[in-house]
Amino acid sequence: MSGPRAMNKPIRITQRASAHEDGYDRVLTFLRDELVSGRLKTGDRLLPERDLAAALGVSRPVIREALTALSTLGAVEIRRGYGTVVREPNFTALADYFSLVLAQQAGAVDDVMQARIAIERQAIRLACTRALAPDLDRLSQALRAIKETIDDPAQGGAADFHFHSMIVEAAHSPALSSVYAAVAKLLQASHLERRKVIASVPQVDAYLIDHHEKVMLAIQRRNPAEADALLTEHFEIGANLREDAAAAAAKQAGPKRSTHRA
Repeated sequence: MSGPRAMNKPIRITQRASAHEDGYDRVLTFLRDELVSGRLKTGDRLLPERDLAAALGVSRPVIREALTALSTLGAVEIRRGYGTVVREPNFTALADYFSLVLAQQAGAVDDVMQARIAIERQAIRLACTRALAPDLDRLSQALRAIKETIDDPAQGGAADFHFHSMIVEAAHSPALSSVYAAVAKLLQASHLERRKVIASVPQVDAYLIDHHEKVMLAIQRRNPAEADALLTEHFEIGANLREDAAAAAAKQAGPKRSTHRA
């Protein structure tokens, strides 16, 4: 049996950050530059807090604050009795952060929806050339889930979102997947809300099943232009269905009775 894996040697600081930055920014700038340059990699252990503080000219509490923030984001892991280790980037850790920040902004859901459209349109073009057999299988399974949950807005909304997530994954673009994952919670919430809104619109089943299938088949045919056009149409149809649902709800509610007496 092999022994325990040897500890990585602490990273040595090769350059100092700009003197005009405050302490917190100086620490983040240093770590960012080390990661971008490749001098710092996943699994590497940082210098102890005392050495980092001395090298960067900041106090140990500032070092601790910066490392704690990075740990919360999933960029590093603080191991008691060992030190701080660089972790593999995982943008899903940012999902809660983005949800909190964007949710407080007016029109955030609509704005995120536009970002989603941009991401998915590029992703589907890439998927047409990069998708592997397992990716196509996952898309088929996702479409099957949409069909099986067509009468359940909650499960159906989740299945619908999963289908679109599989398109992004099939693009095999870490950057697109990471950004998509970072706003995933907001996207899921808006997806479910939209699904509930259009649930009672006539012909919605055909849109949810048939159009998703057309999108999938375009990817299988490796036709980027067709897939992009279908996906664009898919979002436009969804917007029209939501408008129809809103108009139907307003009509059903009827004009409000006035309580004013002459």
